[in-house]
Amino acid sequence: MSKFLTLKFLLMLLLLGVAACSSEGRTQKKLEKDSVAIQSSETNLTFNNITLEQTDAQGRPLWKVKTQQAIYSKDKKTAQVQNPFGDLFQDGKLVYQITAQQGEVYEEGNKIILRGQIVAVDTQDGAVLRGNEMEWRPKEDVLIVRNQVNGTHKQMQVAAQEARSFSRARRMELVGQVVATAKEPPLHLKGEYLVWQMEQQKVISDRFIQIDRYDKKNTITDRALGQQGEVDLKAKTATLKQNAQVIVSTPPVQVSSNLMVWNLNAETITSDQPVQMFHSEHQMTVTAMKGRVDLKPKIAYLNGSVQGVEMRRQSKIFADQMTWFLPTQVVEATGNVNYQQVNPPMNLSGPKAVGKLQDQTVSVSGGGSGNNDGQVSIEIIPEQLKKR
Repeated sequence: MSKFLTLKFLLMLLLLGVAACSSEGRTQKKLEKDSVAIQSSETNLTFNNITLEQTDAQGRPLWKVKTQQAIYSKDKKTAQVQNPFGDLFQDGKLVYQITAQQGEVYEEGNKIILRGQIVAVDTQDGAVLRGNEMEWRPKEDVLIVRNQVNGTHKQMQVAAQEARSFSRARRMELVGQVVATAKEPPLHLKGEYLVWQMEQQKVISDRFIQIDRYDKKNTITDRALGQQGEVDLKAKTATLKQNAQVIVSTPPVQVSSNLMVWNLNAETITSDQPVQMFHSEHQMTVTAMKGRVDLKPKIAYLNGSVQGVEMRRQSKIFADQMTWFLPTQVVEATGNVNYQQVNPPMNLSGPKAVGKLQDQTVSVSGGGSGNNDGQVSIEIIPEQLKKR
């Protein structure tokens, strides 16, 4: 009789151990052939060489993680894992392959947290994220990598404090001291928050963004700044908004507006909003209601209430339209032209003007539409009036 009771007691212990290793209906833990339970007590249960599998309510896989060792909590809902590697799924589809040094697997299917030398490979397009901490939340469709994040992809390389990858939307959010290096066109993007729409090949920021363009010698040639921005890697354009600037090295010109489109392929800067251009070498400033700069021929086209000021000699020109040839500093103005200079004091008005403000060699001519019926008006200011 005692032998029968002993056998029955051992059988009950065995059944309880099996129940402890299975979830309530949805979780499967598949032990490999060489997996052995090495410790069983009231506080934990430890396994070597175990594969942990989790499914969703539809029976589709959420993850399949292999680990050298798994130590289960008393309630069997959490497993501490060592050297885990495996697959993560979304909607039953493999989306990430991961490796780490250690972490926790939550048996309710809510999340996996891993630490130490994280490597997460996006199986949809080959993006690789590395960091020191990772969190996978399948119900939210988000993979988070933190702490010294680096990422590589055929489009870009990125570095940040945190990266959040959304597999369904094909979107990655980069947070904190973000530096993204695009391969084509060769750009460096910097900011505190960038959204990388991987399928659309766009990088968007609703906060301050800096975009640097590099030449083959890895030297910055142009820089763009804005409180908001969008880079279209496929179209090779950058759109800057709110206190936006594009600073060009050759010629040394700064273009400012609240909305600008920088076409990196065509090498143009356009704005349909009030725009200001400043040529640092010649100390020339031009403002207008809208404008375009062609960087290859180095010509600026300004339209609407144009005002040009040469800051050294305080020569000014006003017109409806103006073409500014940046290498020679020649301006061609049309429509209600008014030219003013301080020394000697003089005003010239007419429908057309050509010349250089810094040399005060501006020729105003008639023969076109505008005020004074195409006539040129000259006003010479006497010295005594000038001194008043």
